Amino acid sequence: MHLPRSLQELIDQFEALPGIGKKTAGRLAFYLLNVPQERLSRFANALLELKTTTKKCPQCFNLTEDDMCSICADTHRDTQVICIVEEVLDLIGIEQTRKYNGLYHILYGRVDPLNGMGPEDILIPQLVARIEKHEKPIREIIIATNPNMEGETTAMYLKKILSELQVKTKQTFTISRLAYGLPMGASIEYADYGTLGKALDNRGAF
Repeated sequence: MHLPRSLQELIDQFEALPGIGKKTAGRLAFYLLNVPQERLSRFANALLELKTTTKKCPQCFNLTEDDMCSICADTHRDTQVICIVEEVLDLIGIEQTRKYNGLYHILYGRVDPLNGMGPEDILIPQLVARIEKHEKPIREIIIATNPNMEGETTAMYLKKILSELQVKTKQTFTISRLAYGLPMGASIEYADYGTLGKALDNRGAF
């Protein structure tokens, strides 16, 4: 079956997105074909403006439409604590907990030698420069990279760099790592040995 060119192009563009297969791409395209024109126009405008109005915060590299992101511009945030994350979606996840009130630094990747990603390919140099010229003494830096091989490699490299930076700048900030282990609602009998081991290593007072 030959579809109209514009419809087939839309299907192809959807299919090129991560996690979208051929059938899902087709359903999305046909759904948009049947929505009211006003809604379709808003959808199209949102796509067009995505690149033209969105930019990175010059301090933490979060996404924003202003000169500085809303988190860095918030005078109520604790500016002496910085949480390092791999991607913007990690920042969003932490913010949704409402348990953290410090600042962030987004790396936009992780150290992954097998795929040709070194420390210079992500925003680690920018982090070092930021700490060196930070207005107030930093109290804590939280390493919140993912608990996988690449995330652990990145965390170990960050710890090394930050420890060297402490000596260089004569700062005494704490370097911490997000604890991980058993998720809420999980059963111990179904947990893998690695997760159980980490849960024991990171156990706290009760």
